[in-house]
Parts: sequence; structure tokens; C-alpha cells
Amino acid sequence: MKKYRNDRSIPPYIQRIIFRYFLIILTTMATPIQQFYAGQSVFITGGTGFLGKILIEKLLRSCPDISSIYLLVRFKKGQNVMQRMNSLFEDPVFQRLKTEAPKFRDKVVAVAGDFALPALGLSPVDQDLLVRNITIVFNIAATVRFNEKIKEAVTVNIKGPREVLILCRSMTNLRAVIHVSTAYSNCIRPDIEEKFYPSPISADGIMKLVDSVDESKLEDMTPSLLGNYPNSYTFTKQIAEQLVQLCGRDLPIGIYRPAVVVSSYKEPIEGWTDNVYGATGVIVGSASGLLRTLHYDINSTAELVPVDYTVNGLIATAWDVANNKNKAVDPPIYNYHSAWNNKLTWGDYHATALKYLKQMPSVKSHWCYSTTVASTPVIFYIYSMILHILPALLVDIGLSIIGRKTRAMKMYRNIHTFLDAINYFDTRTWKFSNENTRGLWENLTPEDKQLFPFSMMDFDWNDYLYKCSAGLRRYWFKDDPSTIPVAKKRMARILILHNVIKYSFLGLVCWILYRFFALVYGWGSTTISAFATT
Repeated sequence: MKKYRNDRSIPPYIQRIIFRYFLIILTTMATPIQQFYAGQSVFITGGTGFLGKILIEKLLRSCPDISSIYLLVRFKKGQNVMQRMNSLFEDPVFQRLKTEAPKFRDKVVAVAGDFALPALGLSPVDQDLLVRNITIVFNIAATVRFNEKIKEAVTVNIKGPREVLILCRSMTNLRAVIHVSTAYSNCIRPDIEEKFYPSPISADGIMKLVDSVDESKLEDMTPSLLGNYPNSYTFTKQIAEQLVQLCGRDLPIGIYRPAVVVSSYKEPIEGWTDNVYGATGVIVGSASGLLRTLHYDINSTAELVPVDYTVNGLIATAWDVANNKNKAVDPPIYNYHSAWNNKLTWGDYHATALKYLKQMPSVKSHWCYSTTVASTPVIFYIYSMILHILPALLVDIGLSIIGRKTRAMKMYRNIHTFLDAINYFDTRTWKFSNENTRGLWENLTPEDKQLFPFSMMDFDWNDYLYKCSAGLRRYWFKDDPSTIPVAKKRMARILILHNVIKYSFLGLVCWILYRFFALVYGWGSTTISAFATT
């Protein structure tokens, strides 16, 4: 005791008691969702993707007492796991986290693996590490390419989830598993409820098929395999849900079905995206001046959900599943779509985003923002020939003459492939039920609703699309806001040139039509004969 009388330092056992009481106080102040994640170890597949980045950032920033986050990371483009981790956290989306929690990297653990390999490509040591430590699993990884080859789609979207479920069965402290699917996994149905639907083929059946049949033959079989499904993505995601239903009944598991996930609304920064698939790709194409005609139903509902709201809902579903496990025969399903009470149409989406883009054009655009919407596939074909193919052909001829590599026609082939892939979704409207998702929102405390907002009730689409447009300019085109005045002047000059070309072309067409009818009906010769007679 004498030692401590002359020493002002606090004895270690007193420090432990103080720390324990401090944790109790912090936990008492935390919201129910924060309390749930306190001390938990989370495993995320697909953490380096669009949705995964926001999930990592939100968990580390809003759940400060989380123990650790384990990420499945594979070697890619000559980068090892640590190099990919360093690249991941250089993204501007983590800038706020670096300010508010500068030591966040201490909680992130990268494990080398590959979602497309047996046992996720994990080493025995890493498998044991995950089995001992993990309490919550988010399975986000998937190939989202609509035109993916069937073998690759099955490998990633069906075999991968199966390996995750096998690993989860060994986790003794598991509290929740969330499998991220898509709202369009059952898109062949007009009404999609929060329930399981029959699969066109069993998971075992399709996995055995792709393993036993030659790849070239598989490609020939793909149309008959898909049936009414528009692509391999929705087809395999639907089958994966059946896999979860059959293999996950004794696990604390749920399925989360987000619609089209697009730019962030408010967190961690407004309008952020690094993903130009789907709806965002249309706006990027228009903003670059390359996409000059589109075919979609202007009255169809655009089921778009901001990535930050999507992640907030995802985080809440794990909390809900853990609190309600074993209360139902099948795992719960959460449909997360946008049209809760005020829908956004594709026509409004495109027109509003284009309006804001015209107010802050990019200095890197190739042409002015002028996109004509075709009401039918036939009209779209005619427009695309005039507005896409003909200009591309002329550009390639010019490049060929000066000895440079042609690229315009190839670029427009890719654009048309992209438009064909998304056309199924922007010409239809689905009716989604979302009782589970709405019920989850209603069960949150006011504090959690403020910390993890995901309700789409009375959503301000106008404000959101303004932030989307500004975000695309800044984070995709990499244009600083200070360049807007210069970009406006540049766009004004391009618009003058555009109008000169457009009206010259129309004049040429009128002249050709006049000459054609003059030749057929003899308009010119009749006039000359009458003049000569007079």
C-alpha cells in the first residue's frame, strides 16, 4: 500500500473497474441498434464493392463499439490483399470516417480469399479465425453484370452463397446472417411479395449442369435455361434465394432485396457513387453527350434507392433477424423499394437529372446534353441509326483518314448492349409489398430512425436528383465545382455547333426529298414548260 501512497497513478484493478463502468454508461446511452453491434465481429463478402464500401463506413462510424470487421478480399489486377485494402480506404467516401474515427483501420481485418472458389478460397488458419470470432455476416458479393455467362453467374451468385452458408454453420457465436438479393429476383411476376417463390431449377441441379456441360454448349442452352428471365443475373439470384431457404432454416438468417441502388443521398457525402451500371449509367451517358436517344416507358416506376438508405436498412435487418430468430419456418424477406407513397417515373428521373446537369455541365463532355426518347423499339432503331451510328461512322472514317485507331462504332456497340440489358426494367412496372420492411422501420426508436434512416415515405426526389447530378459531376467525371462557369461557356459553343449541324442535316433531308418527288412527279419540268409557253 505504501507504494501507492507516494504514487499518484491509479492502480490497475481500479482502472479496470472504471473502464467497466465507463462501458456500461456508454452502452446505456447507445441506441438499440448500436447496442446490438457493440462488441460484435462482422464478416462481409463484397466489401470492396459499391454497397460494401458504404456498409463498412457506416458500421465503423455509427457503431463505434463494434469489435471488428473482417473483409473477404481477393488478389486482383496485380494487387495483393493489403494493397487492395490501402486502395479501398483512399476512396473519398472514407474521408469523413478518417476525421471522426482516425484509428478505424485497427478494427478492419482483411482475409485473403475468393468468393468463386470452394471454401471461399480461405486458408485453414483464416477459416478457424472466422469460425471462432464472427457473430454477424453480410453476404453482399455477386456478379451484377446482366449479360454474364451462365457458368460464371452460377459460380458467383449460387456457389458462393452456398460456401458462405457452410462456413456459417460452423460459427458457434453467430447472431445474424443477411443474404443480399435483389428486388428483381422474381421479376417474371408483376406482384412481388416478401416471400419465397418456386425456382425454375434447383440450386443443386444448375450447379451440376454447369460443372458437367461444356461451356460453349452451355451458352447455346442459356436461352432455354433462362426461360422468361431477362438475364443470368436475375435467374441466378432467384435460385440463390431457394438455396438460403433450404440450407438456412436452422440459422438466424434473412434475405434483403434492394431495388436499383444508386448514388448516396446524405451520407457519408452527398451524391457519391463509383457505380455506373443501370440507371446511373443512363445519366452518365447523357452527361457525357454520347447518349442521344433512349427507349423507355416514361410512365413506368423507377425503383431507385439511395445507397446510404439501402445500407441503413441492411444494418437494421441484421438487428431484426437476431431479435426475431426462430419465429418463422422460413427466413424473413425484406423488400426494399422506392415507391412507398410517392413514386418516381423513368421520365421524371431522366428529365430532372438532365435539367440539373445542364445547370452544371462537365468540362469533359463530348457533346451537348440532348437526348431524344423513343416511344417504341422501331422508332428507337431509326433514331439510333441517325443519332448514334451515322455520327460514329463519320468519326471513324475521319480517324481512319488521319491514321488513328477507330473507336466510335465499337463504343456505340457497347452502349447499345448496355441499353438492351436495362430495357426490360425501364419499360415495366412491378408492385412490391414491403410489410416486413415497413414494420422494421416502425419498430425502430426515434434515435435509431435518426441514426439509420431508410424510410422512403415522402422522399424528396427533386432534392435527391440535384445531389445525384452534382455528385456524378464531382465523383465520376472528377470535375471540381469551380469549373462550372468555364463548362457552361464551353457547352454554349457546343450547343451552337449542334444546332448548326442539326438544321443543316434537316435542310439536306428536305432538299433530298424535294429532289426525289420532283424526279418522280416532274415538278421542275412542269414549271419550266409553263414558263416557256408564257
